[in-house]
Amino acid sequence: MRGQQDYLAYRPRPFRKEERSKVTLLYGGLTWKHERLLQGALENMGYRAKPLPQIERKDLDIGKEFVDVGACCPTTFTAGNLARTLETLKKEEGEDGVKENYVFVTVGACGPCRFGQYHESYERVLEGLNLREFRMYLLDLMRMEQAVEGGGLEINTPLTLGLFMGMFLGDLITDMEYSTRPYEKEQGKTDKVVEESIQILYEALKNRPLRGKKWGNLLWHLFTDYFTKALKEVKKLWDEVEVDRLQPKPKVKITGEFWLQTHEGEGNYNIKRWLEREGAEVIPPPVAVWMDYLIHMEIFKLEDAKPFVKGYFLKKTVATLVAYLYRRTYDRLRKALGNIPNPLPSQRELRRLAEPYFHYRLTGGEGHMLIGKALYALKHKQAHMICELSPYGCLPNTMSVGAMAKVLADYPHLLYAPIEVKGDAEVHALSRCQMVLTEAKKRAKEEFYQVLEMTGLTLERIREFEEDNPHIRRATYHVPRYGFVGTAANYVYHVAQLMRGRR
Repeated sequence: MRGQQDYLAYRPRPFRKEERSKVTLLYGGLTWKHERLLQGALENMGYRAKPLPQIERKDLDIGKEFVDVGACCPTTFTAGNLARTLETLKKEEGEDGVKENYVFVTVGACGPCRFGQYHESYERVLEGLNLREFRMYLLDLMRMEQAVEGGGLEINTPLTLGLFMGMFLGDLITDMEYSTRPYEKEQGKTDKVVEESIQILYEALKNRPLRGKKWGNLLWHLFTDYFTKALKEVKKLWDEVEVDRLQPKPKVKITGEFWLQTHEGEGNYNIKRWLEREGAEVIPPPVAVWMDYLIHMEIFKLEDAKPFVKGYFLKKTVATLVAYLYRRTYDRLRKALGNIPNPLPSQRELRRLAEPYFHYRLTGGEGHMLIGKALYALKHKQAHMICELSPYGCLPNTMSVGAMAKVLADYPHLLYAPIEVKGDAEVHALSRCQMVLTEAKKRAKEEFYQVLEMTGLTLERIREFEEDNPHIRRATYHVPRYGFVGTAANYVYHVAQLMRGRR
């Protein structure tokens, strides 16, 4: 038949080992901090690596030209970002230069979330740009060792552990950033220190010694003080940031779909910076929580199938040990920063809290964690308000938002702002968030003045105490939590304890 062509699935050409020195790996999808640190881990293993440019609003429009109109905004933004990058490279190096000198690396998963189909959208981009010979590789998120055809890219134990370290370090610096910037006395100081911190950690990852190939390398990462030393150097930079914690600000915990909640930029209306400008303190979501969730889901599945699993106790012991070592490593790194970054929440507690509303075996996206995180923040007095970011039409998030209706009926005092993100409806989304934020601000102020009254302190007396004890104004000074939500309320109570101890 004339004009009929067989469908041929995309299959990238091999990426050969001998090409490594001249081929650059392109990747993206995280914050600039995480991506810079992953670049250090990749360069440490001998790869040329370059993150995609930061997402811009125009990426949404570019993406719509290539992918399914029903695609969620994370898919459209990231596909548009890839298209913009490849078009720029085509202009600079020509079509052959793009095909031969770059490859794009991404990860995939399965389930009801479109995350498992991102690579198909990227394929439409390659077709649309007439770059079908450009090489794109989809890697399995849960495999420590894998390689692409030709051996040009090998995911082995040293590289995987380097990437994990980069993810942990990126999370910790992000946590420091968001807990400090709302209270900084010198505007812009936090952002400057973040940049310097990431550069120090990038160099540490890039120059990481490679000890052993598998078990030896694993043991080195578990017990080395190499990264904690680098973080102690970083902590000295944060020691120089002076903060004013006597500002009652609502704490807003960000949850939602993985890409939207992690993203910092125009892909989610820059909502984290917007919240700060509106007078809030943001609690960012660590990437490490999601990996912890994936590890624990394997344990939960094992427990469910206990009567049918051969060698159950051995497998359970190994899986539990992996989960323990994962959290232990994160906590060791936190400690090097004075325990200022938040600890990872217990996955068993998240599951228990969510269970009456959302079954943990309904996987896909964040699964039961969205319910669990909201209730965890409420019960542990971690945040005044939850801001859940969902892509328009996202199936897993639609399920959790629906389940939250019952949660809100049981906990009517929980402040919850579900924000559906399309990418081009900023005013609508932010105004919805602002309505809930107004009540959160009110609660933060009431709590602050109640603690002042309870302790009998005045702002003037606390300022005088700070003058005599300037170290408590450092960003790295750890303020214990006394059962209050707000940073300012806990700080006033802590100063009262210090004054009492001095008498």
